[in-house]
Amino acid sequence: MSLGRPGADIPTTNEAVDFDRRPRSACATPTGWHDRDVSESFAELRAVVLDATDARELAEFYRRLLGYTYRPGDEPPAGGAPDAEGEEWLVLLDRGGEARLAVQQVDELSPPTWPDPAVPQQLHLDLTVPTLAELDVQHERALGLGASLLQDRVDDPVETLRVYADPAGHPFCIIVEPPRS
Repeated sequence: MSLGRPGADIPTTNEAVDFDRRPRSACATPTGWHDRDVSESFAELRAVVLDATDARELAEFYRRLLGYTYRPGDEPPAGGAPDAEGEEWLVLLDRGGEARLAVQQVDELSPPTWPDPAVPQQLHLDLTVPTLAELDVQHERALGLGASLLQDRVDDPVETLRVYADPAGHPFCIIVEPPRS
């Protein structure tokens, strides 16, 4: 039983583990290696990956909707050159340079039919804006980029939002969430 580090007594097999009595071990954190109780160690979500029959088209939709940039090497090729990256996997970076969204090319995709349950949505993205006026701005942007409005709940007193389908059919919401004070 070892994690490749002397003194680490964490089982490496499928044997039962008492999670409340596990020994301390080295765990990776964003700031480096630290001794932490393994029960307080969690994986971090790196990015959401969406399938699409046209990965470049969907990546471009979200790049323009969210103001993201392509990971170096994933940019569209110049002047009609073959798009090898766009035929496999594309990664979008947020304004801080972190990978947040990726698009994976697939041969076939049955778009969700939400709110009809015939083809479940399986996953959707929740995006936020601080005001109703900004919701209207992003509404026009989403429609202009090829989204379809599925549901309009701007008059909902509990949760003001609009639900859309992206060009590949994946549902996403834009929700008014005022800044926390």
